[in-house]
Amino acid sequence: MGLCPMKPRVSCGGMADAMSIRRLRMCLYLIVLAVLVGCHRAPTPPPFKASSATPFLTFIDPQGPIAAAQRAHLIRVVILLAIVVVPVLVLTPILVWRYRLNGSATYTPKWSFAWPFEFLVWGVPIAVVGGLAFWIHHDTIALDPYAPLAASEPPLQVEVVGYDWKWLFIYPQFNIASIGELAFPASRPLSIALTSDTVMQSFFIPALGSQIYAMPGMITRLHLLANAPGRSRGENTQFNGTGFYQENFVATAMTQDDFNVWVKRVQTAGIPLSPQAYAAISQRSTLSDTRGVLGVGQKQNEPLFFTDVSPNLFASIVQSFDTGMRGSSMQTGAHGAAPAAAGH
Repeated sequence: MGLCPMKPRVSCGGMADAMSIRRLRMCLYLIVLAVLVGCHRAPTPPPFKASSATPFLTFIDPQGPIAAAQRAHLIRVVILLAIVVVPVLVLTPILVWRYRLNGSATYTPKWSFAWPFEFLVWGVPIAVVGGLAFWIHHDTIALDPYAPLAASEPPLQVEVVGYDWKWLFIYPQFNIASIGELAFPASRPLSIALTSDTVMQSFFIPALGSQIYAMPGMITRLHLLANAPGRSRGENTQFNGTGFYQENFVATAMTQDDFNVWVKRVQTAGIPLSPQAYAAISQRSTLSDTRGVLGVGQKQNEPLFFTDVSPNLFASIVQSFDTGMRGSSMQTGAHGAAPAAAGH
């Protein structure tokens, strides 16, 4: 009689444990299945490409002297800040342990002053702030985006216009333009003038360095240089609507001979920049949408190239915000003589 009540308990407990294990296994199976199904059904993000090579993404892996100087600046700042941060992180647990209750440290309630301690508390931060001030002042002048870069060759002039949601790169000396690709010769300075035909935008090629804003009715300037041929990712870092994340491009540095071939190919196979083509560019649309409107297919991030571009197009876009004649200025600048160039 004494054993009978125990049997059901053992049996019930064993059954409960077994059921719990089965339920746990079933939950794990369902989780794994959900993850696998999710991986199978998750849409693959469209590749960002203009060729098979992967573009450089960051100034930590610099592709030009400006980005290299910015990386060196970051390293110096981190080292100076570590002089303050590292001792705090190391000494805090040591002091807490040493001066704990019933610890071995000497109890000195009347202690109030010590020169070494005062020197550390005030001298080190003052030295760090002085060092930061010196290097920030030095690098701010050295990395001025408006300052031309010293080089044996004259810079390539490129005019950049920001739209929703694409960048138009104008090469006034060749009467061509592109969307989705900024091509230029390596080891030759790149002189960029920027404006916006919409809201304020932020032009940034991290691997080459120096972010700068593009604003409607205004011109900002940027000077860059690539050390060697290669591809770097460029983007707009200022949110400007639903297509913001697609407003990127490839900055392609190439040899001078390859650049000459690129220019001739654009001049031969590019789309004439007629008023109708410019109207398609001006719409709030991504690069792939613009390709569809122009009837050249909606290929994701495939560059667009234009010929017959007026050398005064950039100036007419800037002036249109001063004159208030947005429509007529754009039509004139895109096809035919444009208003007089805006002052830079």
